[in-house]
Amino acid sequence: MKIPTYFRDLADRAVRTVCQSAAAMLVADGTGLLDTDWLTLVSVSGMAGLASILTTVAQRGITGRREA
Repeated sequence: MKIPTYFRDLADRAVRTVCQSAAAMLVADGTGLLDTDWLTLVSVSGMAGLASILTTVAQRGITGRREA
């Protein structure tokens, strides 16, 4: 896997994870957009994105190659 492709895929996964966790927080909270605790939503979504990045790096390393 080429390095630019690896980082593009890593960013794609992280952004999708952030969006999914933000959507889940909005639905689970059951409040409207104006009543949502945005600081908590951004914090939880950001942490989910970071966890996605760290998981990818742990699985494939920084070069994108799978360790044997």
